[in-house]
Amino acid sequence: MVNERRRRFLLGAGALALAGPAKAVPVLMDDGTYRESWFIDSFLELADDLETARSHGKRFALMWELKGCPYCRETHFVNFARPDISEFVQAHFEILPLNILGARPVTDFDGEVLPEKRFAAKYGVRFTPTIQFFPPTADGLKDLPPQKREVIRIPGYLRPDDFLDVFKYVQQNTGQNFRDFLKSDRS
Repeated sequence: MVNERRRRFLLGAGALALAGPAKAVPVLMDDGTYRESWFIDSFLELADDLETARSHGKRFALMWELKGCPYCRETHFVNFARPDISEFVQAHFEILPLNILGARPVTDFDGEVLPEKRFAAKYGVRFTPTIQFFPPTADGLKDLPPQKREVIRIPGYLRPDDFLDVFKYVQQNTGQNFRDFLKSDRS
């Protein structure tokens, strides 16, 4: 009996070892949005968050979500589930998750403090998921209108390869427009 239990245990352990490391699974938060384990925790002071990302050699992005959003779920369970995407994004970006209907106070680059919902409206964020990418530094951002503070945004769901292309575009920071970047990247 003991030998049979030991044999089953060893067979089970061997099967787990062959399966490889367990994939990280997004966590469903209390507000109904998903969160990757590697998303940043923050006091929601964007200039500080951008500076922290820069000091880590990374770029800063906001990811807007909404409870029950099927495309938000798809972004987590399809796009971020691909190892090439999650590894690239983790290596080069710090992402702050926000709820498009949320009430947490966010301090904008210009010092204005607004609840998430009003902050989203200030930036014209109307769809989920939306990912906003910001320049490498906060220098001069407070003097620009909100829509001019972004490098680019993903307004809605993108298929995984296109999704990764946007992250590569921001990370490589070539000065090209996105269309030219795609032509040069795929040729």
